[in-house]
Amino acid sequence: MHQKKIYIFILILFVFTKVNSQELLCNVSVSHPKVGGTNNEVFNSLRTDITEFMNNTIWTDNIFANNEKIECKIQINIVDYNNIDKFKGTISVQSSRIIYDSNYKSILFNYKEKDQQFQFEYVEQQALIFNENTHSSNLTSVLAFYAYIIIGLDYDSFGIMSGEPYFKKAKEIVNNAQSAKEQGWKPYEDSDENNRYYLAEGLLNKKNGPIRRFSYRYHRLGLDRMTEKPEIARTEMTSAFKLLQKAFRNDRNSMIVKMIMTTKSSEFVKVYSESPDIEKKKVYNILKEIDPASKKIDEMMKKQ
Repeated sequence: MHQKKIYIFILILFVFTKVNSQELLCNVSVSHPKVGGTNNEVFNSLRTDITEFMNNTIWTDNIFANNEKIECKIQINIVDYNNIDKFKGTISVQSSRIIYDSNYKSILFNYKEKDQQFQFEYVEQQALIFNENTHSSNLTSVLAFYAYIIIGLDYDSFGIMSGEPYFKKAKEIVNNAQSAKEQGWKPYEDSDENNRYYLAEGLLNKKNGPIRRFSYRYHRLGLDRMTEKPEIARTEMTSAFKLLQKAFRNDRNSMIVKMIMTTKSSEFVKVYSESPDIEKKKVYNILKEIDPASKKIDEMMKKQ
């Protein structure tokens, strides 16, 4: 009897761990304004299945409490559907993380309308299954790819280069898809070096290592301490921008630097518009070197 109770306890603990291990809190929307004469139910079903796939899949070996889950959004715009099982469209992905001792959410990833090559097959009431060892479904491969990117960026903001294992998993998905019929996975498909291949490759490239260290210093040592120790926090954040500058000078066409600037520029301006002039000027000069044409960054200097 005693052994039976132990077994039941272990089983309950295992189930509890699995239930509470899901890492993502993902909001999914599916639009189809250019697809007419179609039963909307298939798009509603697609949205539901993607939501369940993202939120119920266990992506890491770590346990996440409900308040620790990574908030993210996926927006899919369907532009073509054959009324059977083939879809074409675009996918936008955004993720954020809560800043300690506040209600503020800092955006970590804003890949808006960058992925224009999203083709997949989907049949209602067929389970979405992801196989990490092979490219068997473009839909689940793309979703899993972005799940690992989201998780990797989140981990990088809490620990130096902590997102490495998840960026490697994203790169493995890319590698498995090199013979796929669908686009978006191969280096030669995009002359602007702006697809899934270059996103995973860029995050793992040593040239962009300073960007990932910037993320930790800016978020964990900076924003997370703004409530408790604002002066120390802002000093850390200001110093962190030198890492962003270093990454830019390593590769002035870096897709990852551009992605960071697109994602974070508004926040940089918000944080530094009210900061002391000496700190504001340091950050402004770095950001203008990286993106000299940005009118958004110019807003930082309006309040002297």
